[in-house]
Amino acid sequence: MPSACDSLIEDIEDMVSLNDPTPHDRQSARKSIIPRSRKKKELLSSEELQADSFIPGTQKIWMKTWGCSHNNSDGEYMAGQLAASGYKMTDDPADADLWLLNSCTVKNPAEDHFRNSIKKAQEQQKKVVVAGCVPQAQPRMEYLKGLSIIGVQQIDRVVEVVDEAVKGHSVRLLGQKKDGGKRLGGARLDLPKIRKNPLIEIISINTGCLNACTYCKTKHARGDLASYPIEELVERARQSFQEGVCEIWLTSEDTGAYGRDIGTDLPTLLWRLVQEIPDGAMLRLGMTNPPYILEHLEEMAKILNHPRVYAFLHVPVQSASDSVLMDMKREYCIDDFRRVVDFLKDRVPGVTIATDIICGFPGETDEDFQDTLDLVKHYQFPSLFINQFYPRPGTPAAKMDQVPAHVKKQRTKKLSELFHSYNPYDHKVGERQFVLVTEESFDTQFFVSHNKFYEQVLVPKKAEFKGKMIEVDIYEAGKHFMKGRPVEDSKPFTPSIAAPLRKGEVSGLMQVHKVNGVKGATSGTPDSALHVGSYSLDRELLKKLGMGFALAAAILAFIVEKLF
Repeated sequence: MPSACDSLIEDIEDMVSLNDPTPHDRQSARKSIIPRSRKKKELLSSEELQADSFIPGTQKIWMKTWGCSHNNSDGEYMAGQLAASGYKMTDDPADADLWLLNSCTVKNPAEDHFRNSIKKAQEQQKKVVVAGCVPQAQPRMEYLKGLSIIGVQQIDRVVEVVDEAVKGHSVRLLGQKKDGGKRLGGARLDLPKIRKNPLIEIISINTGCLNACTYCKTKHARGDLASYPIEELVERARQSFQEGVCEIWLTSEDTGAYGRDIGTDLPTLLWRLVQEIPDGAMLRLGMTNPPYILEHLEEMAKILNHPRVYAFLHVPVQSASDSVLMDMKREYCIDDFRRVVDFLKDRVPGVTIATDIICGFPGETDEDFQDTLDLVKHYQFPSLFINQFYPRPGTPAAKMDQVPAHVKKQRTKKLSELFHSYNPYDHKVGERQFVLVTEESFDTQFFVSHNKFYEQVLVPKKAEFKGKMIEVDIYEAGKHFMKGRPVEDSKPFTPSIAAPLRKGEVSGLMQVHKVNGVKGATSGTPDSALHVGSYSLDRELLKKLGMGFALAAAILAFIVEKLF
């Protein structure tokens, strides 16, 4: 189709008339022109870019996570990716443009808090993105209508979802990750992450489980067992220690079932991991159900005795009644649980066994509950998670004949009173222990540390203790903790092989550089550019290319190998 000027200009030569100055005339005229300098307007360091508020990547995000350590790890990964993409994570919900709510579906109260937070955000005109087990299991719930959802296996796409939510669009990513038709453990482990505690790395070794417990809603969200390969888990642990982590938590819906879908097992993974743990650093095992630990008792005892592994295991019993366990479809009897506990107590002196109990499961009789009380009296578990039964929608247990609410409350209260009737640490007053200091107490008066048995020891709040292994004398014991006094002339030992990241810094973002002719890489909070020698890539350029810092870092690391 001819353009509008086709009839006026047949050729470029026609644009020059005889009266126009020649190139020589133009050059001569330039000599009489005096350029005038123009002052640059200096930008104040505090001045922020004034841009359309709907440009993705310029907003502040507040994130709230409920639930287990697996959920917390997912939350750390999502926060890291958003920060790497340019979003600002804030601790102030009122200051945020968007709320990212990472839910838990284990109990009714947790979902109630989640639902109320959505309502509050909407009342404050905040944009909302939801994640976690609640929307994964029940995405069609009325109160989720119109909201953007990130599935539990789609956390690596959180930036895409938030970008669209900022624009006012609703996006839902709920699919399962597969490779050749086989379900994968989830998102990659090498994604950027902001650790809630820079000293502690939470590693999900698998997602889902092999059980079909009649009360469990999490199974609806996380699905069947899918394990990460050993090499990926080892590499994640190695990277964590290179970033100053001194404690690793292994987590999943059932750590004991690890590897059954990929031809390996938990002890094989653990023996590989302990090879990577620096002296003074520690590994904590997550929850394991009784059926999947029974065949590994010998190896598990050896691992729990390892000096760099906490002698701690969380083994939920839920009830001491075989009939109740059968109705729960727990796939073990109470003798199986006793065998696990007795064996480990015999082979791992001082081992801490934590357990869970549900009070008032459908069909539980007074005699069934008395069996549970007797079990607790016998073992006097130092760590006991007591849960009143809540029927979760869509589970088989919700359709069973329910125990009256007042009976459930009475049983919960009675078990709680029994638990608080004994003090598990009184006999340890006067002991000398080595403890690893990792966090601050809730009242901010002490630092919190843990001894070999993952028992909580409060120590003086001295900056030089944080992230260190110190020697203490136990001088006081409470129900849930002990207090330790540092031994004189005992120097704190630093287990970290690198300085920890600062709070809020992003793990996994490698800024490659060259210092005095030597290649190096540092990780941390992304600045305005990634650097390779004398070259750099601007953050805004990366956004235009649709490339996050994590991907760019991987590419730049490869380039460095070629350039230097």
